[in-house]
Amino acid sequence: MKKSISGILAVALVLIMGISACSPKGQAPAVSKLEESKELSGAGATFPAPLYQKFFDVYYKEKNIQVNYQGIGSGGGIKNLIEKTVDFGGTDAPMSSDELEKAGSTVLHIPTCLGAVVLSYNLPDSPKLNFDADTIAGIFMGNIRRWNDPAIITLNPGITLPDQEILTVFRSDGSGTTYTFTDYLNKANKAWADRMGVGKSLDWPVGIGSKGNDGVAGTIKTTPNSIGYVEMIYAYQNQLPYANIRNKSGNLVEPTLEAVSLAADIDLPDDLIVSITDTDAPKGYPIATFTWLIAYREQNDGIRTLAQARATANMLWWVITDAQQYNESLQYGKLSSTVVEKAKALVKSMTFDGKNIIK
Repeated sequence: MKKSISGILAVALVLIMGISACSPKGQAPAVSKLEESKELSGAGATFPAPLYQKFFDVYYKEKNIQVNYQGIGSGGGIKNLIEKTVDFGGTDAPMSSDELEKAGSTVLHIPTCLGAVVLSYNLPDSPKLNFDADTIAGIFMGNIRRWNDPAIITLNPGITLPDQEILTVFRSDGSGTTYTFTDYLNKANKAWADRMGVGKSLDWPVGIGSKGNDGVAGTIKTTPNSIGYVEMIYAYQNQLPYANIRNKSGNLVEPTLEAVSLAADIDLPDDLIVSITDTDAPKGYPIATFTWLIAYREQNDGIRTLAQARATANMLWWVITDAQQYNESLQYGKLSSTVVEKAKALVKSMTFDGKNIIK
């Protein structure tokens, strides 16, 4: 009987090895269900959270693998990855040099989509407003305090603006959305660069803070005369108006998917860590960004198993390939073919004990 069982196991091993060897070149290899974890955990950016909910609902139905993602902000996602309490993180801001040093090992940034940070507001009749970098900086630094300030009126001829104090709403948590917003202003307005700078969290001189994109959108919706910055899908979901922004070329641009994609039409580095704010594209939207899932290149950290590593790599591969079909229906830009190829190379570079996970 023992001999019979050994023979069966040997045949099964040969079959499994044969399936792996026959995987199509350049695609995620077929992996025995016994060799892949059935559950993954991730946390981070709220910016793409609605898209990730769609992604991972579909992934569970197709692959029977549960991916639990918590939208806690980019800062929290980076922190959790460094502390190795999650399989992957999510961030709208590339990890800083200090964060990369704390990570102790190479962290890959895998883009998943393109998005726009929009200015939403709560005014009577929800007018379609126009803003430029100087006016936005003035409002969020507290230099422009009333809605009928001449700077705002000049950009919005024919619109009656109330003689009311402006209430700014910002992110209270460490946020990649804040990073993108301040990265744009840091490039486009010298006064902002001199006084405020760039970061996932800032010492705001005016306004009130709310947690997450959903928190900021909710505060704007319930607070007359407020204005804040959110990812575009949160403005849609809360039926909030959002502004056109004057770009570097002097054109007022609405944050459409096409305008966001144009902002990313640049030479991209192989590591795909890049800022696309304040674009040179004449019709590009100036407050656009990639958002990334982040994971360690070397997956064997003494805590995670090979099964978890395989599941993580295969999930990332699916996100940058098959899952891209869901982006635009949720108002996120899909990755270009150039970005997808560079992202594939990053996922293929993932290892466990120095051996590539995806061949």
